[in-house]
Amino acid sequence: MTQSPDTPNRSAGRESRRAAFEWIRRILRQGETLEDAGAAIPRLRDLQPRDRAFARLLTTTVLRRVGQLDNAIARCLDRPLKGKLNAVQDLLRLGAAQVLFLDVPAHAAVGETVALATGVRVGPHQGLLNAVLRRLVREREAILADQDAERRNTPRWLWQAWCETYGEETARAIAAQHLQEPPLDISVKADREAWAERLEAEILPTGTLRLPPGSGDVRRLPGYGDGAWWVQDAAAALPARLLGDVSGRHILDLCAAPGGKTAQLAAAGATVLAVDRSKQRLQQLGENLNRLSLAAATVAADLTEWTPPQPAEAILLDAPCTATGTLRRHPDIARLKRPEDVPSMAAVQRDLLAAAAQMLAPGGTLVYAVCSLQPAEGSEQVDVLLQSRNDLERVPVRPEEIGGLSEAITPAGDLRTLPCHLGERGGMDGFYACRLHKRES
Repeated sequence: MTQSPDTPNRSAGRESRRAAFEWIRRILRQGETLEDAGAAIPRLRDLQPRDRAFARLLTTTVLRRVGQLDNAIARCLDRPLKGKLNAVQDLLRLGAAQVLFLDVPAHAAVGETVALATGVRVGPHQGLLNAVLRRLVREREAILADQDAERRNTPRWLWQAWCETYGEETARAIAAQHLQEPPLDISVKADREAWAERLEAEILPTGTLRLPPGSGDVRRLPGYGDGAWWVQDAAAALPARLLGDVSGRHILDLCAAPGGKTAQLAAAGATVLAVDRSKQRLQQLGENLNRLSLAAATVAADLTEWTPPQPAEAILLDAPCTATGTLRRHPDIARLKRPEDVPSMAAVQRDLLAAAAQMLAPGGTLVYAVCSLQPAEGSEQVDVLLQSRNDLERVPVRPEEIGGLSEAITPAGDLRTLPCHLGERGGMDGFYACRLHKRES
């Protein structure tokens, strides 16, 4: 399947490719995240919006398809490239992504990638680049037909974990969603139908407004500057809804930044105390709320050492995690995370969940959420907590609370969205959430 980028002119296209090459290398060679790496590239900031979007599409396509790209390139080489030629490998990945998966004319994909070699100091290897990319043009259909895209592009440890947890059929459906550019999801403060009409958006069963992939710079869309809505994946909007009607209630929002769920709660009429250990991220949260003309009190603190002014009647804990449920929007995660990150994050989550339970008032509700597909970060955390305390009980999620998505409710009554849910409409992020009630003493 190819995607059709809004291809820049030749000069701008070369700058877009140069920026994408640097972006790719910062992620794959230096371990930076997609967003951090992009923010550190001056030439990317200098591009026009259309050209910047092309650079981002090139980068994310390489990240999504690197397994297929490396396999295809290897078929065209007599022997593997030496480690010191990693810049050549990354140029080949950039060119191959255009040849195999983007609707870029073959002469531009090959010619511009080869031309880029001189600028990035691998000019002596232009002949190799040209030969490999031209062979990919000739053998494209045969190569793609012989590849298992879902499996090749999924790190082995994730593929095995998802097959074990969800079965191979579902694991394959999850991986298939990761290969597609995701749609743009937004949450509105009010007038959902009116904004859906104005933005030409689809209203999902969960109430989220969805625009197609490639909708452009969100800051240029109607309503953004007026603070009428914010970007939030359809799945990310569900955990806060498990607190029920929050109008007039005091809510403790833990690990709150960057504030999508804080905005949800405030827009629904709650009085929110948002807590996060990062002052910088809390500043971002404040800026987001200011744009939306919403308000919340904030505290910068380590949750394991902080105590609220009084026990909370309702708590939302969106804990830090490996974020393996968000590969649709953050394909860098598949390339940066390692198996050992799961137990490491699980230890942090265990402490945070125990601290949150301690903050909860008798009769209160705690919603624990993570955007991870790994059970060790989700249901297993809740199981450990319930084994250690006899004053907490699960409150099962009901289909009507989450837009009728009964397939997203586990046998235990927890929320478990998968990227393949609503797959025919563009999917959704993988989220786990459990609602707990503290019994009256």
